[in-house]
Amino acid sequence: MIPKIILGKGPNAVRRTIGYLFGKGRANEHTDPHLVASWNGFAPDPGRSPHRSQKEVEGQLAAQLDQPVKMLGDKAPKFTVWHCPVRAAPEDPFLTDEQWADIARRIVAAAGIAPDGDEEACRWVAVRHADDHIHIAATLVRQDGRRPKRDYDQRAVQREARKIEIDYGLRRLKPGDGTAAKRPTSKEHFKAKRLGQDATSREILRLRVRRAVAAASSEAEFFAFLKATGVEVRPKTEPSGDVTGYSVALPGDTNKQGEPIWFAGSTLAGDLSLPKIRQRLTSTSPAPVVTPPGNPWHQATAATERIPHHLTHSDEHAAQGQLVALGAALDLLPLTAPTAIRAELERAAVTFERATRSRIAADHDSARVLRRSIQAIWRTPSPGGGGSGLAMLIDVALTAVAFARHWHRTRQHAQQEAAAEQALLHLQTAYAHIAGPVLDGLAHRAPTLQTKHRFAQHIRQAAPEYAERILQDSAWDALAAVLAEAEKAGHNAAIVLDQAVSQRPLDDARNPARALTWRIQRLGQRHAPSPRAQAAKARSTAQHPTAPVHTAAAAPPPQQPQARRR
Repeated sequence: MIPKIILGKGPNAVRRTIGYLFGKGRANEHTDPHLVASWNGFAPDPGRSPHRSQKEVEGQLAAQLDQPVKMLGDKAPKFTVWHCPVRAAPEDPFLTDEQWADIARRIVAAAGIAPDGDEEACRWVAVRHADDHIHIAATLVRQDGRRPKRDYDQRAVQREARKIEIDYGLRRLKPGDGTAAKRPTSKEHFKAKRLGQDATSREILRLRVRRAVAAASSEAEFFAFLKATGVEVRPKTEPSGDVTGYSVALPGDTNKQGEPIWFAGSTLAGDLSLPKIRQRLTSTSPAPVVTPPGNPWHQATAATERIPHHLTHSDEHAAQGQLVALGAALDLLPLTAPTAIRAELERAAVTFERATRSRIAADHDSARVLRRSIQAIWRTPSPGGGGSGLAMLIDVALTAVAFARHWHRTRQHAQQEAAAEQALLHLQTAYAHIAGPVLDGLAHRAPTLQTKHRFAQHIRQAAPEYAERILQDSAWDALAAVLAEAEKAGHNAAIVLDQAVSQRPLDDARNPARALTWRIQRLGQRHAPSPRAQAAKARSTAQHPTAPVHTAAAAPPPQQPQARRR
């Protein structure tokens, strides 16, 4: 159940609100509008007065609601109307007028509009003009001339809605922490439907702004990327010449006067205000490069693979920074992906967006490598290797998102946990489409049976607790193929396998065989060490057989999350 509070102002605010509630609606969606409850139980009902003009009754009702406001004259408050639509979920059971009336009384009591037993409270009505929702309209002056005590009324009605869901057996929504992006209004939804759009202008702009933030390394680039994606930008400039904010609009999205409908960045989401964006861009600005850049797909994969470690061992601010960077990576990935999985990756990004924000301040410096490598991928998107770069990145992203879900769960971030859970489903669908063909292509290059037997012995030595599972996995041929290719490039297969196992414990890998395939493919494409260096490495490994960290002692605690296994 979703209550939403809207405030109205102006001399005709009450009359305008009542006219809308008993009218046909902006898209003729209102059916049988009528009162289900009121402040006194016998307010005039424009929907149930067959012997009088509806407009006449609407005027009478508005006048009665507005009477306490009019009594104050020019001392009346700026906002005089409190309007709260309350909507049930599509799968919720049908609620009777009596049940909706009880819900309305509970909502106005929780909000401080009309506390139980207060005969001098604000005047209010509840109007039903559809099966799944009501509108509560109240005037913001009590009958004794005082103002209602409605501090934090939005939070109060949300808490009451959670209790109503339990009492009436409705779908239970997740409690929030006040960091969620603002939902599109009903008016925005109706407009999008009328225009044949899948999303509202607010949602389209939010995604485009997030992508511009993810792709940019400077403020100038951020605004340039917005304009390049067809977004109109209006900077907020102070008399000093300083730019302190910005607004965005979609071309053709205009009001009745033909003017663009502008959205300030902070109204799209709290982390999209210009000051917050500047914080992220400052920590992303490129530093002098000392070593030649490597394969950005490999760098992004390695950085994403380290996210579970940050979430379990770093402080909360660094962990939150990792989640922000992971969200930015998911924002840009659809732009680099094949058409077949682009929509699924975009749904994953839009869903995971909620999991990137909490009350914990983010340390963006901790995730520089991931952000820069994703930006490099976006600038030169060809994944190479027939899509293996994208497949290996999504594979480790699945584990990272599973750990994000667990991280939020332990901190009781219910909405963020649910968002991560939903994003996992979309990522799994995308991964199934991209990984299957890549692994099949590698399997066709599998080495001879004799070579596979030799590699199997290496597997049993490097990862004894996973060996049989790996050797029976459908990805075994692909793993053998990348081991053979690493040998062909001059690597020692046993040493590369040890390195791959030691990179991160396999306990939290969704599929150990696939995880090792992607890791060895990355290692195998590095410059091969000299024979002398390989011999020294082999002697070191033989002298310290317990060195690899994949033993049981190095495994994460049993409460750590496991990504869903396919």
